[in-house]
Amino acid sequence: MKGYPLEVSHLTVAYQKKPVLRSVSFQIPEGKLIGVLGPNGAGKSTLLKAVLGLIPALDGEVRIYDRPYREQRKIIGYVPQRESVDWDFPTNALDVVMMGRYGHLGWFRRPGTKERQIAMECLAKVGMADFAGRQISQLSGGQQQRVFLARALAQNAQLYFMDEPFSGVDATTEKAIINLLHELKEQGKTVLVVHHDLSTVKEYFDHVLLLNGELVAAGPTEETFTPANLHSTYGGRIAMLADFATVPSGTV
Repeated sequence: MKGYPLEVSHLTVAYQKKPVLRSVSFQIPEGKLIGVLGPNGAGKSTLLKAVLGLIPALDGEVRIYDRPYREQRKIIGYVPQRESVDWDFPTNALDVVMMGRYGHLGWFRRPGTKERQIAMECLAKVGMADFAGRQISQLSGGQQQRVFLARALAQNAQLYFMDEPFSGVDATTEKAIINLLHELKEQGKTVLVVHHDLSTVKEYFDHVLLLNGELVAAGPTEETFTPANLHSTYGGRIAMLADFATVPSGTV
């Protein structure tokens, strides 16, 4: 495909006239796992929602493979924050995953045997095949997150956005997510992940965006995830060892 998977130019977003993101510009490389990092209130989730057209921007432009987002929706997958989902909605895990196929079907076709098979394969990849008929409200938090990951897989997208997929999950789910991210990368997919645990950044991501209302730095992890850039991003709220293995609770 032509162009970058995602190119953002001078993106500005405000809530009730208060700027949350100010003139953010960056490009991300193809086939990489990219971490979006910053303190609470830095605009990380806002960035994803603005890119996806879920909230309006005051200014700026978003290009997906050199075309506007509205022309590229079919190649984009999204995993929202688990807290933003109505888990009491009366549907089961299989139906949630099959929703990921609707973009491939068009408005008037109903999902059939092929879509059901794909959805089951995606549930199996995240270890949830045995829960296909279970109501989502009856699943644990980690299981719910894996169902939403399976839905994103079912979309067979080229570019994925994941908003804190590791937040509040158990060790089994975290391992399933990591395995999934690596599988997507091996397939040449690009994945943008809002993340808060600095101790795992070097292990999980090839590329990082450091954000705090505006873009502090962006680039390969080894070059960008540095003490100087982290201090510019988090200020005095962060203290860590040289290997970034220790971060005080509640700072990010």
